Amino acid sequence: MKLLQIPSIALEQRIKQEIEENPALEELNENEENVENEDTPDDEFQDDSDIAEEGEEYDSSEDEFDLSDYLDDDEIPSYKLSSGNQSGDDERREIPFASAISFHDFLLSQLGLRNIDEQERIIAENIIGNLDDSGYLSRDINAMVDDLAFSQNIHTNPDEILRVLEIVQELDPAGVGARNLQECLLIQLRRKDTHQESIKNAIQILDNYFAEFTKKHYEKIIKRAKLSEAQLKEAIGAILKLNPKPGNSMSETVKTNQYIIPDFIVHNNNGQLELTLNSRNTPELRVSRTYVDMMEAYAENKKNRKKKDAFLFVKQKIDSAKWFMEAIRQRQNTLFMTMNAIMEYQRGYFVSGDETDLRPMILKDIAELVNLDISTISRVANSKYVLTPFGTFLLKSFFSESMQTETGEEVSTREIKKILSECIEQESKKKPYTDEQLTEMLTERGYHIARRTVAKYREQLNISVARLRKELT
Repeated sequence: MKLLQIPSIALEQRIKQEIEENPALEELNENEENVENEDTPDDEFQDDSDIAEEGEEYDSSEDEFDLSDYLDDDEIPSYKLSSGNQSGDDERREIPFASAISFHDFLLSQLGLRNIDEQERIIAENIIGNLDDSGYLSRDINAMVDDLAFSQNIHTNPDEILRVLEIVQELDPAGVGARNLQECLLIQLRRKDTHQESIKNAIQILDNYFAEFTKKHYEKIIKRAKLSEAQLKEAIGAILKLNPKPGNSMSETVKTNQYIIPDFIVHNNNGQLELTLNSRNTPELRVSRTYVDMMEAYAENKKNRKKKDAFLFVKQKIDSAKWFMEAIRQRQNTLFMTMNAIMEYQRGYFVSGDETDLRPMILKDIAELVNLDISTISRVANSKYVLTPFGTFLLKSFFSESMQTETGEEVSTREIKKILSECIEQESKKKPYTDEQLTEMLTERGYHIARRTVAKYREQLNISVARLRKELT
């Protein structure tokens, strides 16, 4: 069940961990011969004198192990020891990762060009070390005074730290070292040509009317700052060109790069849907031939207590390897069976790509189709992605509750969200629709839902309220 829950990218790491922990399990290399052509076991395992000692015999009638019962044949075919996860025709591609200087190292390299004394340099390095990935200083100034005293034996005061902070704020990219969004935007504006009217007005708005600006109370800004609508529009245009997260402008922040590797691939072959499992990064496994030969050797002569212990150890490792490969096989079968049921259930969507074709579907619907427990379906849907002709989607996004239209037809809540999103996209940005108006529009289309439900769906779509969607046109 644990293997079933993890996605493909984590499965690869889990398999590598199992290979490291169990020497009887190994990865089959692409250019390697079949298991039968393996080299003979190492001499250290063939030399019985290293294990056997005289005078430690026991009654062989007590031996409960029979090699012929444990192994099906004297020679085990490779297909019984392998987990076929790949095709010879599969094209293997590796994701390239860019290598560059880190954000903090970039700032430190600039700091080396500044003409400052040793204490100021230590303070500046401490400030840079406290910047988050977005470039903001979230550490309290007084706390930094204590940090420097305890860790660096530097006795300073808040005024000196603020003075050094101004030096850090002069580094590139513009806006680093700010303690909040307002300060970040003002640092960037003050590096521009402050004689331009739009820049001057933008600084005035952020300096004096930042709260009104964030809430888009444009009428109040026009009245209090004594600006025309055209001047306000130009000033806001200058603000919108700024970078609210200057630290993220560095291309290196590799740890924030997240690559989605789909677990399933759906192809549309002239209206015929074809499903495949993405096992490209899953290595092919087999039981080590060396361990099989070792068990055969120990089984032939187990009249020594130590040899029996060695036999038990080897048998346990082989059993564990075979169990793990069987668990991988069961995982693949369960994933394929579940995704195939989802694909057939949502065939209309996978053919057209139109979200309004999504049928209401809950975990119980699929569980009944594949005759599995609901918790198993939940594990499959969790953190799994499917690559379709229309994009890559999280599997659980295809599950949704149902609602009835005025005609009694059951529709998916995804369909309602899609229509809600389209209504908002078509609205006038100067006068966006309120939740009440959106409720009326959905009612006219036959979807009778409450205003609070519309607000919930809007929030799930990460769409702001009408006031925050307002724009100057």
